[in-house]
Amino acid sequence: MDLGLKGRVVLVAGGSKGIGLACAEAFAAEGARVAIASRNANNLAAAQKRLGEKGFEATAVPGDLADPRAAMALVAEVERRLGAIEILVNSAGAAKRHSPEDLDMQAWHDAIDAKYFTYVHAMQAVLPGMAARGRGAIVNIVGQGGKIASTAHLAGGAANAALMLLSAGLAAAYGRHGIRVNAVNPGVTLTERVSGRFEAEGKTAGISPEEARRRGEQSIPLGRYGRPEEIAAVAVFLASDRASYVTGANIPMDGGAASTVV
Repeated sequence: MDLGLKGRVVLVAGGSKGIGLACAEAFAAEGARVAIASRNANNLAAAQKRLGEKGFEATAVPGDLADPRAAMALVAEVERRLGAIEILVNSAGAAKRHSPEDLDMQAWHDAIDAKYFTYVHAMQAVLPGMAARGRGAIVNIVGQGGKIASTAHLAGGAANAALMLLSAGLAAAYGRHGIRVNAVNPGVTLTERVSGRFEAEGKTAGISPEEARRRGEQSIPLGRYGRPEEIAAVAVFLASDRASYVTGANIPMDGGAASTVV
């Protein structure tokens, strides 16, 4: 299936690792012109190298999306180098996991700043241009933690829930400008940072991280955790014209773990 993404300009925020990097690779494979953003220049260089080894190119732009001014500057730099951003994929920022007794006020603020506001700043930076051009697509990689409460992920889950609502609200607000906004909500996905999840869940349950992982996999109908490239495949589809009538959707990708009606 041709997704019609050849030559389209895509910014993947958080594109140096994990799901974001998988998204960058998937868009590049479709012929899109991809920019990846991260706070860490070393991670960006490593991501560029990995993509290059697979025959793909990506423009690396460092910047801290937790700072709204830095987000505006980052978007301006991407557009200076590649042209107008037509697609934004938000995959930057992650809230640390804590057992409930370890949560303090700073941890709550850190979670909202790290996950919620990084996404907001990136969207606010691209939305005016997209609206002026009458076209755009935003895909927010959020997480099922915003729908299914976890005692080891209360602060991050609250940020995810807010992003789900914001994604649906922006879709309603900007649909008349030709902009689609959707969210993908992965369950546990095997990225570099997933070990922290098992440590926090193990501490809460009084078991080892290895046992926490084993129990988690057993609870999933498909019997395993997700892979970054599986999340990326759905994100690429949602950003493409093949999904031209899909907006305001919150798509669960958890292997059937949350058997609920959406």
